[in-house]
Amino acid sequence: MRPEDFTAGEVAAMDEALDLAARGVRGANPLVGAVILDADGATLATGYHRGAGTPHAEADALANARAARADVTGATMVVTLEPCNHTGRTGPCSQAIIDAGLRRVVFAAPDTSDAAAGGAEALRAAGIEVASGLGAGAAAELNERWIAAVVERRPFVTVKIAQSLDGRIAAADGTSQWITGPEARRDGHALRSRVDAVLAGTGTVLADNPRLTARIPDGIPDGTANDTDAQRQPLRVVVGRRPIPENAAVRGTDGRFLQLALHDPAAVAADLYGRGVRHLLVEGGAILASAFLRAGLVDELVVYTAPLLLGAGTDSLQGIGVQTLGRAPRWRWDSAAGGAVAHLGRDLRLRLQPATAISEESEDA
Repeated sequence: MRPEDFTAGEVAAMDEALDLAARGVRGANPLVGAVILDADGATLATGYHRGAGTPHAEADALANARAARADVTGATMVVTLEPCNHTGRTGPCSQAIIDAGLRRVVFAAPDTSDAAAGGAEALRAAGIEVASGLGAGAAAELNERWIAAVVERRPFVTVKIAQSLDGRIAAADGTSQWITGPEARRDGHALRSRVDAVLAGTGTVLADNPRLTARIPDGIPDGTANDTDAQRQPLRVVVGRRPIPENAAVRGTDGRFLQLALHDPAAVAADLYGRGVRHLLVEGGAILASAFLRAGLVDELVVYTAPLLLGAGTDSLQGIGVQTLGRAPRWRWDSAAGGAVAHLGRDLRLRLQPATAISEESEDA
């Protein structure tokens, strides 16, 4: 639609919705923000999506409006993504908007996922005025890698690395526990709790015997509290052909263990996608992380860096196919979803995304 098809209040609300969206966490779901405006363009309520299993931005905004006792009948909702039209862990946002009695919905970008698309049509069929395209470029950039994963029908892939200042994940004698401090490790467990699967190679599993579970600070695995959906355990996946001992910690006792006799990252991603995995955390081993980077399948890079120098030992990456500086893949700092840089005790957490076409154009603008 044309710029003149949107009011000044809607333009300002879209800017606010994009800022709200950036507060969420990346993964199986897109970052989405929503703002509800009254007939005069004043804000009634706002909301954003906080991650898989939590209310979508539209539902969050409507809940906040109810909590504030704001009447949204005849109001306008401005949202960064087309409201979904499917039932997953939460109900369809299109139906929630219809039930709330809103008059108009303005969204930035269409939802390209097969399961969730069709919200705009459902809203129009219910007599709600729908306009799209406002802030579409910014919304696409915000969710660029999520969109890529949806189009390619694979999980959103996060690679996690915990390393020394000089890029080592183990000392010369093989010791690696612990390079980073407790705060960084706690943050890593929080990341595990948000993903559908954690991936490690057989070499890492045989050498370190990791559990690959998401654990809260006292060491008790998540999933023991009443809210088991919010504290669910990820699927623990080991790739490689070497057998994993029956008493290996990674096997656990909950049945959430899988070994794939595969080495090709694309084949691994396709297999896990077919099993319902939408957010994959690649965590175990320099060789495995390097393979996913070399294949161009990494959507998010999370690097925990400790202020220590080892001088020798195991490099955090081993051969990602770069022969000359001009061919090195570029990355950009990800200021969304908690910020690009965070102090965690004595360590730093760095968050980056591939610098692809849309982000490079944005930086040049």
